[in-house]
Amino acid sequence: MNNFSRRNFLKAVGIGGAATLTSFGCAANGTATATRNAKVIVIGGGSGGATAAKYLKRFSTEMDVTLIEPNATYYTCYGSNWVLGGNAEMDDIAQTYDALQSRHGVNVVRDSVMEVDPASRTVTTSSGETMNYDRLVMSPGIDFRYDAVPGISAADSERIPHAWKAGAQTRLLRQQLEAMPDGGVFVMVAPGNPFRCPPGPYERASMVAHYFQREKPRSKIIILDNKEAFSKQGLFMEGWEQHYGDMIEWVSSSRGGQVEEIDAANLRTISDGGFTEFKADVLNYIPPQTAGKIAMDTGLADGFWCPVNQLTFESTIHPGIYVIGDSSVAGAMPKSGHSANNQAKVAAAAIVRDLGGEEPLSPSTANTCYSLITPEHGISVAAVYSYQDGTIAGVEGAGGVSPMDAPASVRRQEALYTQGWYDGITADIWG
Repeated sequence: MNNFSRRNFLKAVGIGGAATLTSFGCAANGTATATRNAKVIVIGGGSGGATAAKYLKRFSTEMDVTLIEPNATYYTCYGSNWVLGGNAEMDDIAQTYDALQSRHGVNVVRDSVMEVDPASRTVTTSSGETMNYDRLVMSPGIDFRYDAVPGISAADSERIPHAWKAGAQTRLLRQQLEAMPDGGVFVMVAPGNPFRCPPGPYERASMVAHYFQREKPRSKIIILDNKEAFSKQGLFMEGWEQHYGDMIEWVSSSRGGQVEEIDAANLRTISDGGFTEFKADVLNYIPPQTAGKIAMDTGLADGFWCPVNQLTFESTIHPGIYVIGDSSVAGAMPKSGHSANNQAKVAAAAIVRDLGGEEPLSPSTANTCYSLITPEHGISVAAVYSYQDGTIAGVEGAGGVSPMDAPASVRRQEALYTQGWYDGITADIWG
């Protein structure tokens, strides 16, 4: 995709996809009476949940919308790799809920949900409060399957961080990288598909290499991967060779990247039936993933993820509950913040129309994923989706990916777009 068309693409989808849903807002105006007394609860204040709460109020200002989120500050996973690379601080990826409450009229409750009863349509929080809902939006993100690999448990994350939920884990991994001696080895174990943010591990390797190049140039990065290929692989490898030489080594599943055991005490990974081992000075284990715990506890999952009607994101297991973001099965859409943002708008519009007795409309959605290889070398992939034959499918010929062998000026421009995308989407979600 050339630069002109990429700018037009971002403008067309309103960076967060708002333009694709303009017709929903118009349709919702006639439902004000029907939704005036409706109570909608949103669980989770990340990219999906915060967007859903905001757009429910935008589509129906009379609706009673409550967002339940335990944290006063939300740190975005996208952008957290920049903190690890030393070109951003934690405050740069911090979002609050002030505007949702003061500007948009969302009732923000700082608490954790302990139980959802789909039969009685109630939510019980850790403080003991029970709330009724007419519709529920669940955006619980991910949890981890530590039982997938012997030798490591969730308790080990205080020493072997995943840093796949931004915040304290990001700080911990950053501190470990700073304390690592020059000439040390950083080993990352990348998860299998599907997982949150497909290009994320490889941007992380890039940003850590950027930090090492400045501060610890004799150090080494090893990515152990149980996949044979990864998102934007050609672009990443081209950038690694250009900027970092042989500092980054990617090990595919068939070459020993499929980790079968972890010796947590000694920061050692074991593959190939014990024939292949890697010893780390800093070990970053990103476990296989599953839908968020509250979704699993509520019985919304079939296996590890939550099936939904992909036209509306209403659960196919429990009516009246809408599952969006990383926890949902969303056809061709990847598990990303941009996807969650788009899905939230679809679900919000579907709820308003449903409460008003109207049929759902079939929207177009989009995903854009930017990655930094250096602070001045950006790459991206973009896609447009539509609802086709019961599933969300990519629109042929829409979207695009950064070209290979592009000049430095194009890569710098993409890096600027990366920050622009971040500023735009976070304003759309929490602003």
